Amino acid sequence: MLTIKQIQEFRNFLEKSQNPLFLFDNDVDGLCSFLLFARFCGKGKGVAIKTFPSVGGTYIKKVHEFKPDYIFVLDKPLIDKDFRNSVKEFGIPIVWIDHHPIPDYAKEEGIYYFNPLQQKASNEPTSYWAYKIIKNKREEWIAMIGCLADWFIPDFAESFAKDYSDLFIQTKNPAKALYETEAGKIVKILSFALKDRTSIVVKMLKNLLTLKTPYEILDMTPKTISIHRRYKQINKKYEKILSKARDIARSSKKLLFFQYGGELSLSSELSNELHYFYPDRIIIVAYIKGTKVNVSLRGSNVRDLAINALEGMESTCGGHKEASGATLRIEDLPKFRDRLVKLVK
Repeated sequence: MLTIKQIQEFRNFLEKSQNPLFLFDNDVDGLCSFLLFARFCGKGKGVAIKTFPSVGGTYIKKVHEFKPDYIFVLDKPLIDKDFRNSVKEFGIPIVWIDHHPIPDYAKEEGIYYFNPLQQKASNEPTSYWAYKIIKNKREEWIAMIGCLADWFIPDFAESFAKDYSDLFIQTKNPAKALYETEAGKIVKILSFALKDRTSIVVKMLKNLLTLKTPYEILDMTPKTISIHRRYKQINKKYEKILSKARDIARSSKKLLFFQYGGELSLSSELSNELHYFYPDRIIIVAYIKGTKVNVSLRGSNVRDLAINALEGMESTCGGHKEASGATLRIEDLPKFRDRLVKLVK
């Protein structure tokens, strides 16, 4: 958990910054963290980071473009050395909040690092701590959406359920909340909307910063029409792919391994929903694009399982014990799958 001192320290950085740049993970937890901080500051720019798993060196161009006085990195487990060194040359502080395993360079000069794992083995999403930092009850609904997206039921869920009883049922089961409530539908809408062109996402961020209730996301208005258009477009494709994965699941027992291709990566969303349907299985969803494979994994100790299966391969792997991601070369995919089958057995 974050200490009271850390919470106040982070809040002080937000209050001091006159031109903040928020670099956030391209998922709903990262998005909601940005919305909470940006609405608190009333200023700044937000950029969704699409490189995995780190903030890639190419994003230094955003520093040149916006000329921030502080850079806030939200919900990203790693920052490339090229990016860190370039920012250091500019003399811009990096204020970094995350909930993944702590990298060894988190204490580098110029980096102010915040992670609940520093104090205690707790793993609340970034949007949870963003809400605790800004201390604004009116923004509770944004934090709730961010927490649900990361399969986490926060301590303010009961309060949210009272305020929005038609959107959320009081439950301690995040899967039930995510797939059986309207609040969960909002998570899906925003997740798919983030997969649009950069110019449209930028416009979406501006509109989301002005919304006052979650109902405004569920309703199609001039501010949300692009969000709903993208959601309907992607959801149609998503349901077809999900149906194919569930067909494969009928012949699997302990391990569900599903691979697909195409223009759009939906691995995280697919693996989450498959985990909801088949909670006792190891879920592996592999998205093939060109010569690379992005893998989303869900299940008991799945991160360690993947690390073992990837041994000796040119790959990356990170995330949480029960929910993680990996990348590898397409020629290694059959070997990766075979190793997983043996390890699961």
